[in-house]
Amino acid sequence: MVRVSDAVQEIVRTEALSLRFGGVVALEDISISVTSGHIVGLVGPNGAGKTTLLNAIHGVVPPTIGRIFLEGRDVTHIPLHKCVALGIGRTFQGVELFPDLTVKENLLVGRHHLMRTGLFTGGLFFGPAKRDEIANRNKVEEIIEFFEIERYRDKSIGSLSYGTQKIVGVARAMCSEPRLLLLDEVASGLNREEKEDLARFILRLSHTQTITIIWVEHDIRLVSELSDQMIVLDQGRLLASGDPSRVMSDSRVQEAYIGPARSDPASNPPG
Repeated sequence: MVRVSDAVQEIVRTEALSLRFGGVVALEDISISVTSGHIVGLVGPNGAGKTTLLNAIHGVVPPTIGRIFLEGRDVTHIPLHKCVALGIGRTFQGVELFPDLTVKENLLVGRHHLMRTGLFTGGLFFGPAKRDEIANRNKVEEIIEFFEIERYRDKSIGSLSYGTQKIVGVARAMCSEPRLLLLDEVASGLNREEKEDLARFILRLSHTQTITIIWVEHDIRLVSELSDQMIVLDQGRLLASGDPSRVMSDSRVQEAYIGPARSDPASNPPG
């Protein structure tokens, strides 16, 4: 099978991106390019600006200076509520799910913007409304099967383990059929087995779906093993970007993570 990433095409580009909150500089002159179909690891010490960069790309906060392009289109000032329609899916550091709803119901929420029926036909549930409902439920079932969460389908989110909730969060993001998936510390709080499952799903997404993944994570070893490209931030500035092996051997990256006395940043990832 030919990987989607074999077709080289830029999906995200930022130009001289800076973001300030009053006197606090969160991002400073960030220019990056992300290739379509790649898994991109976005890493850096605590407070480096990783989530802030995701928030800027996602339309949560507009940059103070600079521009953001999605597939060549300037989306710098596109409001947050339009980002899903542009093909951007997102998970957050916390579990942003509805705890009293079932897994299936949460995933259906993720398809809300794809539902085409209006109030009248939806209320009567006939014709187009019925076909739309069936199509969306079938798509949800495909996602459930992909992430191997069939046994949780009708369980409430609040009854599931934290690790399973994290997987469901990724599944819900995928229900919107994104071309760009932003993962924010989705592996945090997971045990080793759960991380292995997550890694397997991320690789499967990259190999079988037309999707690009930007993945913020503290576990630099995990990210470096799975990523096609790595971007390292430190104190709001771009420290390094490119091939994971080259980035991992960069002395500036090693010093930012563990100081100049050690030479293997993967051996002591930040907490």
